[in-house]
Amino acid sequence: MKLRIGLIGLGDLWQTRYRPALRLLDDRFDVRAVYSTISKLAESTAAEFQADPLDGYRSLVCRCDIDAVLILKQCWLGWLPALAACQAGKAVYWAAGLDFDPSRESSVRQTIEQSGVSFMAELPRRFAPATLRLKELIATRLGQPKLIRVYRQPIGAAPKTPASDCVRNDSELVELVDWCRYVVGKTPASITSVCRQDSFQSLMIEYCDLPANGSGQGGGNATAEIITDSTLPSRWKEAAQFRSPAAMKVHCENGVAFIDLPTSLVWFDDAGRHVESLETESPVGERMLRQFHRSVTSLVRDLGGLVDAYDAAAVVQAARESHQSGCRVDLC
Repeated sequence: MKLRIGLIGLGDLWQTRYRPALRLLDDRFDVRAVYSTISKLAESTAAEFQADPLDGYRSLVCRCDIDAVLILKQCWLGWLPALAACQAGKAVYWAAGLDFDPSRESSVRQTIEQSGVSFMAELPRRFAPATLRLKELIATRLGQPKLIRVYRQPIGAAPKTPASDCVRNDSELVELVDWCRYVVGKTPASITSVCRQDSFQSLMIEYCDLPANGSGQGGGNATAEIITDSTLPSRWKEAAQFRSPAAMKVHCENGVAFIDLPTSLVWFDDAGRHVESLETESPVGERMLRQFHRSVTSLVRDLGGLVDAYDAAAVVQAARESHQSGCRVDLC
């Protein structure tokens, strides 16, 4: 089945992630309409895909020849395009960021769930070839993760803020929390955070014995630590990036693995070092859009990463509480 789609916002990753994927998957997606706050970009994109450029997201989601919408850019409109699409009965692919407050915006989740449409929140680290191969190794060779370390590079110099504001939620951190949970395969039990000046320095997440899928096969405790390396001044950007550690290091029962997204994976067990070549695997954008097509055309409704994104955002919110109280916060 070919999905007739509309594009809302194109964003920085349009040229490198979504455009190539849509061109490759032209047997699954038919772009019918494009809306962007940058009219020239909307017009050129619409001309390339033989679609109609529109001057508003509401007129796009209400078209009868649209089955689903791809919201690809975060902007001042927030959740409005997604909610309008849900009200119009159109499936939604959400790539406009995960920077939201799960408590204040619980009504958004409720509206989406009650709409009856498929909704996929984009979590690209899950779909990276290195992550998927790591999950295979965990199941077959390495065993259950015991300790995960994720290294997060600081982005430039941020303005000074009060201590209570220094743990602001952001999309990248929410995604990193979800990435750890996906690799561990268990539900977060507690979190402890340390913040300095303008950002988190460390988030320590403990996981329940029971996996998130409730299978009852625990495999012991696991811990994940998300570390921001900001020991060097921001003006020494080149030095900060020199010999940076792997994006994720995973200690398992039977070995250890090192990941650099999207395709680099090196792992060690009793037999020694193994270097995996994953450059020939399908790109992340293609994998995610294939999953979206599958979720929309399936007879079983799938909310994709919406619930997981809300859960990860709630963990980051708990990290803020941990910083303010100076104590560990229990999550389950």
